[in-house]
Amino acid sequence: MVCHARVSTPSAQLGLPELQLGIIPGMGGTQRLPRLVGLQKALEMMLMSKSIKGVEAHKFGLVDAIVSADKLVSTACSCALEIHEHKKPWLKSLLRTDRLTDIVEAKKILKSARVQALKQSANLQHPLVCIDVIEEGILFGPRAALMKEVLSGKMLEQSQTSKSLRHVFFAQHATSKIPNITNLGLTPRRILKAAIVGGGLMGSGIATAFILSDIVVVLKEVNEKFLNTGINRIKANLQSFVKKGRMTKDDYENKLSLLSGVLDYEQFRDADVVIEAVIEDISLKQQIFSDLERSCHSNCIFATNTSTIDLQLIGQQTACQDRIVGAHFFSPAHVMPLLEIVRTQQTSSQVIVDLLDVAKKIRKTPIVVGSCTGFAVNRMFFPYGQAAGLLVDYGLDVYHIDHVITQFGMPVGPFRLADLVGFGVAVATGKQYYQSYPERCYKSLLTAIMLEENRTGESSRKGFYLYDDKRQASPDPDIKKYVEKSRKMAGVAQDPKLLKLTDKDIVEMVFFPVVNEACRVLDEGIALKASDLDVASIMGMGFPSFRGGVMFWADSLSAEYVYRRLDGWSKDYGEFFKPCEYLAARASHGASLVRFYRISASLM
Repeated sequence: MVCHARVSTPSAQLGLPELQLGIIPGMGGTQRLPRLVGLQKALEMMLMSKSIKGVEAHKFGLVDAIVSADKLVSTACSCALEIHEHKKPWLKSLLRTDRLTDIVEAKKILKSARVQALKQSANLQHPLVCIDVIEEGILFGPRAALMKEVLSGKMLEQSQTSKSLRHVFFAQHATSKIPNITNLGLTPRRILKAAIVGGGLMGSGIATAFILSDIVVVLKEVNEKFLNTGINRIKANLQSFVKKGRMTKDDYENKLSLLSGVLDYEQFRDADVVIEAVIEDISLKQQIFSDLERSCHSNCIFATNTSTIDLQLIGQQTACQDRIVGAHFFSPAHVMPLLEIVRTQQTSSQVIVDLLDVAKKIRKTPIVVGSCTGFAVNRMFFPYGQAAGLLVDYGLDVYHIDHVITQFGMPVGPFRLADLVGFGVAVATGKQYYQSYPERCYKSLLTAIMLEENRTGESSRKGFYLYDDKRQASPDPDIKKYVEKSRKMAGVAQDPKLLKLTDKDIVEMVFFPVVNEACRVLDEGIALKASDLDVASIMGMGFPSFRGGVMFWADSLSAEYVYRRLDGWSKDYGEFFKPCEYLAARASHGASLVRFYRISASLM
């Protein structure tokens, strides 16, 4: 933007993404962009870190000419000569005012931008700082604003928010680097056709993700009724993109033409990958994988979308365990950005490399994890709901906990989340964790009691909240009677100490058990590095990115502090809070929770 003119290809991406890293544009970016594209568009591009393509950039005045890639340099040279010879105007972007509105209108636009920034990111400082710097240039001229931009930029660079967001940026780029797999020189095989078994919410979402990336998809169901329902779900997913203006009607038809529905495995013969997405029934999944082995070619990848079942059990009756892998999507699968790739001891390196490439093609961020109950993400977060349940049993209010957790930065609190997931699913998955990790589970009876009263969550319009026709949630006074019954059955009473907890205390009592379990996931080798768990917590569970992910946030407080708090609570409330050995070792040595290295037992 410092240049006197700019030339671009039609598809080039142009933008100022600095706010994604907790900082503001530098080198006069906050002043030059409004003077090139206008204040309204500049605010949109900076505050939303929204890039635009060359064609749109030309329309708004960010670039002066659009040419093909082979003519880019020659056109730029010609343009430079014409400016030098005064055949074209010699423009300095910093001094332009022709695209700026008058002061009164500019103040209205800036005021509206502040309101929006506070509404969308109440916990963040840097969007407001960016608006202040832009306003400085509007009111007092670009020279004064350049100094403010420099000083504000340096201040923001040192902020915890910027450190956190920079960590997340590099962590995201590191998830696909897998030791002894991605460094072996293996080339990913081409995935031209995917087959999905099961057209439920997950199966249809996965199918949507593939066809959005122009991959041919075959969807299998057990009968015509279920198949039509699955196809209609996919159509509805695509139509939502059309309604939002992110897809044309022609694009919709083209994407839909990539989909075919079947009732048998005939069209699976040339599939490059099959993803099973049926209900969590071990015998059913085993039967499907046996059928796939007979029906597909010898290099086909067999993936399961299970969220809890051990992959070794699923592939037990096959002779192709090197091709079996977990592809755990998060709901809704075509929207959520995370893909957990779950490997067993037998899964081949080639299959992992292939799925990493698939993740890239369907625009997902992958993390590679080992197989256990809940894998990495769900296992790490199973104490989240249990901690909230414990706090309620000991006297805290359901709605106060949810409020505190959303103020911390989560999209919804643990009880609102339970309503969204559904009590049936919550109780069923809870049983899996009670069986696998009985010594450190807190078994609140609250959800099961409410389920007996036909309160199933948002789907029945009654859960922890009441829901109107527009799915808007409101507190339910009747919750108190269920809480009292839960306390009575658990044999616990209100604890006066917990009633005095600060918001900070509540956040820590809910999230420190998550950190504790994340430490176990690392120690057992289920996850490769702490930064993977940070990415997973943000993309899979909605942990606030401006806090850097659950492990980075805990590390900013120190392992010793987390250990000390958990240890104190464990003495009052039992094994649920007991710190694991991994956390204890790091606390005793003042070691980082983010930088992973082994601490010898002899040093403890």
